[in-house]
Amino acid sequence: MAKRNTSQRTAIESVFHQQNRPLAIDEILVAGRKKVETLNQATVYRNLKRLVKDGWLIKINHPSFGTLYERSGKKHHHHFHCNACNRVFEFPGCLMDDKKAAPRGFIVKDHEVFLFGVCPDCDRIYGF
Repeated sequence: MAKRNTSQRTAIESVFHQQNRPLAIDEILVAGRKKVETLNQATVYRNLKRLVKDGWLIKINHPSFGTLYERSGKKHHHHFHCNACNRVFEFPGCLMDDKKAAPRGFIVKDHEVFLFGVCPDCDRIYGF
């Protein structure tokens, strides 16, 4: 079955190109409605499911927010959650050595690291 390109899907893809960071459903919906006013949550979920299936997006499991979505094809990286603005950012590269992280006898197959704190914008605005 051929992929239908709709204005809703185009708006959702555009949001990811503009933000270039992991996004929650609500963030995608708010930003997408600036492009297509009639965009609704069911349409966002349906398109995200398709974009994940097509390999254009991947899911990230945030410890507090649940599922976030980000563009696929990026090198391994970690994430930073700003406690002030609740945005999630990407850190390039890896902060961890898998061989040293796990106790003896354990084999690490993959990992996800979230750091929490205050982003530079919030620090500048609020003076943390």
